[in-house]
Amino acid sequence: MLHMVFRGSRLSLLMVMSLTAVLTACGGGGGGEKNSASAKSLNTTSPTITPTTTPIAGITSEDKQLLLSQSADQLRSVNVRDTSDPMVQLGMRLFFSKSLGGTGDVACASCHHPAVGGGDALPLSVGVAAINPDLVGVGRTTATHEPKVPRHAQTVFNMALWDKGLFWDSRVESVGKEVGANGSLSGIRTFESFYPAADPNAGPNLPSAQVLAPVVGPDEMKGNTTSLGLTPPEIRQHLAERIGNYGTGIGALPRNEWLPLFQAAFNSQADAPTLINFANIAFAIGEYERSLNFVNNPWRTFLQSSGSVNTLSNDQLKGAVLFFKDVDQGGAGCGSCHNGPLLSDEQHHVLGFPHIGPGTLADIGDDFGREDATGDSADRYAFRTPSLLNVAITQPYGHAGAYANLQQVIDHYRNPQQSVTAFFDNGGLCQLPAFSALANCATRYPNNRANSLLAVQKMQQQQTAGVSLFKTPTLTDTQANQLRLFLEALTDPCLLDRACIGKWIPSPTGAPDDLQLNAVDQNGVAL
Repeated sequence: MLHMVFRGSRLSLLMVMSLTAVLTACGGGGGGEKNSASAKSLNTTSPTITPTTTPIAGITSEDKQLLLSQSADQLRSVNVRDTSDPMVQLGMRLFFSKSLGGTGDVACASCHHPAVGGGDALPLSVGVAAINPDLVGVGRTTATHEPKVPRHAQTVFNMALWDKGLFWDSRVESVGKEVGANGSLSGIRTFESFYPAADPNAGPNLPSAQVLAPVVGPDEMKGNTTSLGLTPPEIRQHLAERIGNYGTGIGALPRNEWLPLFQAAFNSQADAPTLINFANIAFAIGEYERSLNFVNNPWRTFLQSSGSVNTLSNDQLKGAVLFFKDVDQGGAGCGSCHNGPLLSDEQHHVLGFPHIGPGTLADIGDDFGREDATGDSADRYAFRTPSLLNVAITQPYGHAGAYANLQQVIDHYRNPQQSVTAFFDNGGLCQLPAFSALANCATRYPNNRANSLLAVQKMQQQQTAGVSLFKTPTLTDTQANQLRLFLEALTDPCLLDRACIGKWIPSPTGAPDDLQLNAVDQNGVAL
């Protein structure tokens, strides 16, 4: 029986029938070294596309060719590790271990759980000090209900496909941005190196490099009661010693059986001080994240079959045409930024999504986006284009998670200023269930509305100057619904099947310590 992983509004019945009846394959394994014995190729190889003028019901032959022209751009092969690979298994156990949380109450999976769309379903994540550390997703909160993490947690799905940068501001980014390299060729800049210089400690690829950040974030994983006065490298070293049960970490864990897992993953009989360092921890977690590839969806099948396999409804096909057709031609123009294998150009754009909470600039309640990474005011309010793969189950949306569903996102693009104004007229942050119990909510972040409108204003200025890729579309309600239905066709059915996604969730037994996150939802049901 399928375990539907739905968040916010449910997927349409049409989509569920299409996914379960047509596609049954799960997403592939992980992304590893090309010569790994257990590596296999994720089914993303571009097929030979034979153009045809045979019409499809509901769209013209010309529109069909527009859709099939996306094949070369969106179908890519990627080398991956299988979930049974010892490196992926080690990375999975580390990803789910609260041993990497400074105070032992939070794991990577607390904010990025595979059963919750690879994220946490919250507008702004709750890292340390959760009332129930094992509750993941809706209902996870702290005693004060006050947001501390400034941005919405993006999904960790399809991490092996990112080539340019990670995080909303790409503060971890490839220097050379080589296509298909996942940041492995020319060095990686991180938040600890001067822009745009590479960080020598970044690791071999983007996923492993991003592991450096959360464990030293006070509100994400470090907490404020441990490791006081230590530098970020010293904090990571302490965590490695804790996992390895040596140095400052001797006896820190109630039970410690990590060494055999490291020895199996790295095919080495070296001792803990040699083998268990943070670089190896980050690499293993990165390989687990790279294994979370979920690209087999009805839209992809349509492209691979040259449109001969009927995986999309007529409304979804019409939505696809709207998605890729330019605004000047009567479309929505989404493909100008949402392109490539991730349906993301990996660039940064000013789109004026509502900002809520403290932001990265807590004194003014704002978030400057890409400017935080580059220091260039020209980048203010620009955020990285998110991937749209599996977007229907990765809500909420926006850098601060202000929009709960896809309809609100589409409405924003139809009229950004009206959408932002309506959001704050309806209560802003306080209308969201996650903050319903926040004391003095209405007056807590008085600058959120004004700062959000500043972002909208900058977007409008860029449009007037002709430097914005975003053109405001004119869509009827019917067209907006067709666009939403197409977006729902980007979901890999593995993510709707608990038995399938369960391969990326560790068994509650067999953990190497007593701090594994065995997550539950707000009803106490195991995820």
